Amino acid sequence: PTPGKKLVWLTQTTLSVDETMQSVAILKERFPEIANPPSDDICYATQNRQEAIKAIAPNADLVLVVGSTNSSNSVRLVEVALEYGAKAAYLIDYADEVKEEWLVNAETIGVTSGASVPEILVDNLLKHLSAHGYHDVEEVRATEETLLFALPKELRADLKKA
Repeated sequence: PTPGKKLVWLTQTTLSVDETMQSVAILKERFPEIANPPSDDICYATQNRQEAIKAIAPNADLVLVVGSTNSSNSVRLVEVALEYGAKAAYLIDYADEVKEEWLVNAETIGVTSGASVPEILVDNLLKHLSAHGYHDVEEVRATEETLLFALPKELRADLKKA
């Protein structure tokens, strides 16, 4: 960089934090003065889901990720599941995309979703699995989400008017 100029690293918030930090380490080695972005730029929903999948995958015969193929964080969840020991993992948009053969010999199924997937799609998948004999649901939280985001002042003002 040009002397006297500031340098900062930025990343897409839905990328894998683990992989991003490997790249950041290389950047910091080359540019020791590089600044970090504000910590509130991290997509905690993405990181928390990845951590939960890391905990679930070793015991899962199958992991189903609800999300779009053009969602980097959804695709990454499938990769993480396989990397951490799931016997099989698939990305689906809707519950009716689950193939019967995926369920053969699957005793334990992990379910997660991309960061922006509506909860109803996950609920529909759980109902679909229940209809196929998977009734016991155990929620796994790798981290407790305590971060709260304030609404922009414009929206707060609109809510007060309503």
